[in-house]
Amino acid sequence: MNLLCYETQCECRAHPDAALMGDDRVLQNLLSREERYSPSPSYFSCVQTEVTPDMRRVVAEWLLEIAEEQQCQEGVVSLAMNYMDRFLTACTVKRSHLQLLGAVCLLIASKLREPCPLAADLVVYYGDSSFSLHDLQMWELLVLVKLKWDIAAVTPQDFLHYILRKLPVDASWDLHMIIRHAQTFVAISARDHSFLVYLPSMIAAASLAAALAGLDWPSKTGCSLGQLLNRLHAITGIEKDYLESCLRQMEEMVSSTVGAPAAPESSGPSAARPDKLAEHGKAGTPTDIRDVHF
Repeated sequence: MNLLCYETQCECRAHPDAALMGDDRVLQNLLSREERYSPSPSYFSCVQTEVTPDMRRVVAEWLLEIAEEQQCQEGVVSLAMNYMDRFLTACTVKRSHLQLLGAVCLLIASKLREPCPLAADLVVYYGDSSFSLHDLQMWELLVLVKLKWDIAAVTPQDFLHYILRKLPVDASWDLHMIIRHAQTFVAISARDHSFLVYLPSMIAAASLAAALAGLDWPSKTGCSLGQLLNRLHAITGIEKDYLESCLRQMEEMVSSTVGAPAAPESSGPSAARPDKLAEHGKAGTPTDIRDVHF
């Protein structure tokens, strides 16, 4: 008799709940709550004296690489960056502590979103001895206190399924592929501080528009990009000008990051990272992260 237990080898991930997907109140609740968790887009000039947007980008790329290597769920990095931006809005941080802050935020986000959270010693390992387990634990408590333990933040990933189900997408479309492409654009937006001016719903809606445009939505449906943006406006209440601005910025970011003017062929967070990060066999502390510790 085979007494081996295979349950521990299977990762349990929640699937979209049809009852919740069909309830418009969920989308409205997300829209009403998202501003509560939005960090200030001006904290670099008003709060921080040593931390710069480039340093934030490097930490975000490092977190994306860790999340991909550990196969974290898609919303973990966005949630971690939300914690990090909210903390940087409230507290001045030395550049030597920025990587530790990012690691702590990723650890907290994984505890909230992952069925099997990242282990603290694993996060320390990825830091290449830049910080200790004790540092990680002390800063975890500090971040939670500064965020007032209010960590159930709304992220762009929370909107994707609810918005997509309201779009005229027939059964011939691969919905999973659309979501994967949209998540790539969301990952790209998490890297750059300039997207802090947009609410999560705006980033989600623009990401879906970019994904559908990259999958040849206009020619397959006869619905132009402008008409798609009008539909997104009707669904979310977001002004079309904001959607166009966010979409344009995403396309420019993709072009500068992966060297392609259209939606990337590969999906997932890896498509959002420059080639230099792909050079590391382990998502340890890359050279430009070490530079932050001067």
